[in-house]
Amino acid sequence: MQELIKVTVQNDRQLVSARDLHEGLGLKKRFTDWWKQNSKDFEKNVDYTYSPKGAHVGNGGIRQIDDYALTIDMAKQLCLMSRTEKGKQYRKYLIEVERKWNDPQEIVKRGYAILQNKNTQLKLENKNLTVQLEESNKKASYLDVILGAPDALAVTQIAADYGYNAKDFNELLHKVRIQHKVNGQWILYKVYMGQGYVTTKPFTFIDHKGRTRSKPSTYWTQKGRKLIYDILKDNDILPLIERSDIE
Repeated sequence: MQELIKVTVQNDRQLVSARDLHEGLGLKKRFTDWWKQNSKDFEKNVDYTYSPKGAHVGNGGIRQIDDYALTIDMAKQLCLMSRTEKGKQYRKYLIEVERKWNDPQEIVKRGYAILQNKNTQLKLENKNLTVQLEESNKKASYLDVILGAPDALAVTQIAADYGYNAKDFNELLHKVRIQHKVNGQWILYKVYMGQGYVTTKPFTFIDHKGRTRSKPSTYWTQKGRKLIYDILKDNDILPLIERSDIE
């Protein structure tokens, strides 16, 4: 597969440069204007982080210019929003990059590398690796059924399936009475709690002071995705792949 855009990995997350994506899409609008218009519905330090980089100037010097490290999910959504052939091409490429990243064998490799880097005791390392191998083998057959997607997905990934950004999709789930906000966090309504629809994973990020921070993030299980699908379908809202008006 020919590389269309450079993908880096930080804190076990795949990221792409907003400027690289803007250039690759061949958009006529200046980067600053494009970013201001298209980033407002995404969440800083969740969907993207500020990541300035050096650029050469005429006298041979280097100056800092604004750039942003985008998650693959946000980059796919921006490709969709561009409504161009290049956008379709780049989105297809990013989907393939993500599919390979979620391949069970790659998950095991990354897990093993993390264990080595942390210099875990050999007994614990072997035990954890065995568990990871067993879980990955179970997941492999399951991933085949659901087209290679992991068993728990962030809302940004599910939102993209419906042509939404994460913010608007969360509001949609609130509108159809799946979740509501409590102290700034989306929580399932009581009728859905404790039934395995969601799980949590730690999300690590760098704050504006350069400190490494972590907070729990909600991920939807396949059971939860089925719940969303059924309820949205009852409200005549279908994923893009099932819509007759989307080619």
